[in-house]
Amino acid sequence: MLDQVRDLAAEADEFDALLARLTPGDWPRATQFKQWTIDDIVQHLHWGDRLALASATDEAAFAALMADVQARRATGLSRVEETRQRLEGLTGAALRARWRATLWQLCEALATKPADARLKWAGPDMGVRMFATARQMEVWSHAQAIYDLLGLDRPPPSPRLRNIAEIGVRTFGWTFRVHGRPVPQTVPRVRLDGPGGETWSWNEATTTDRVIGDAVAFCQVVTQTRNIADTTLTVEGDVAMDWMSTAQCFAGPPEVPPGKGMRFRAAGR
Repeated sequence: MLDQVRDLAAEADEFDALLARLTPGDWPRATQFKQWTIDDIVQHLHWGDRLALASATDEAAFAALMADVQARRATGLSRVEETRQRLEGLTGAALRARWRATLWQLCEALATKPADARLKWAGPDMGVRMFATARQMEVWSHAQAIYDLLGLDRPPPSPRLRNIAEIGVRTFGWTFRVHGRPVPQTVPRVRLDGPGGETWSWNEATTTDRVIGDAVAFCQVVTQTRNIADTTLTVEGDVAMDWMSTAQCFAGPPEVPPGKGMRFRAAGR
């Protein structure tokens, strides 16, 4: 099994432990992420995993599902409302169980793939390693809204956080393309402090454009769970600042990052 698939399974285990702490009254509570409820977030993850499982096991089924999604959204339904309708009231503990079972099926399917396999997705095709990392990134980033709502500290970050930093760095060009802008020729250097005291770095031989600081903060910015101004990251150079102010490491239409102070950890309950 590829390391990235193991990391996806571990990320899911951590998220499941968070969901296990919820009371029945927590699930319909609105988070700071677009006012999505916890039910909405887990529905979104579950539907994404169902699409991913189809991509990993039956390309024709995946294509049919994507066409159906696009047709429904063409009627004016938002992403969250379309998913709510599709899952027909699946919420709370039953939703948690269904999400967990599907995610495990996905991990099993990805574990059978050769390392050079490529899979279809809503954006560009991805290699199996990056495909698994993209699902890990979704779990990690959406979990933040729940930790924030409940006023809980996240568990200490693990070395698997590097996967999310990696996808954040690799999607530098995607950030500009998805917003309909030309990709700069200058690619900023990124140097991050990992959770074990190590240093992670990319694009060493670049110009003066740099992003330096805590790996968790960088991952929060590229997943749009925090505004760059609400972190301690050091950003130098116009290209680096432009990137970090609009960074988007996930597929789909262009999204506007949260404004300064819009997403934060609430007081503990």
